[in-house]
Amino acid sequence: MSLRHLNQIDLADRWNISHRTLERWRWTGEGPRFVKLGGRVVYRLEDVEAFERAQMRASTADKPAMKFA
Repeated sequence: MSLRHLNQIDLADRWNISHRTLERWRWTGEGPRFVKLGGRVVYRLEDVEAFERAQMRASTADKPAMKFA
C-alpha cells in the first residue's frame, strides 16, 4: 500500500485555487488535514478525498457533513 501526498501547489492546482488560500485555511483551521514535516507541508490524498466528500451538497442550503480542524 503506497501513500500519496500532495504538496500545497499540487492541491491548489487540483482545486483551481491559490496556494495562498490553502495557507490561510491552515492558519484558520479550515480545509483538509495536513502533515507538517519540518518546514514542509503535505496533504495525504485520503484526507483530501475525505474533505472533498464532506463538501458534497444537494443544494446550496445544505450544511457541511463534517468540519475539519
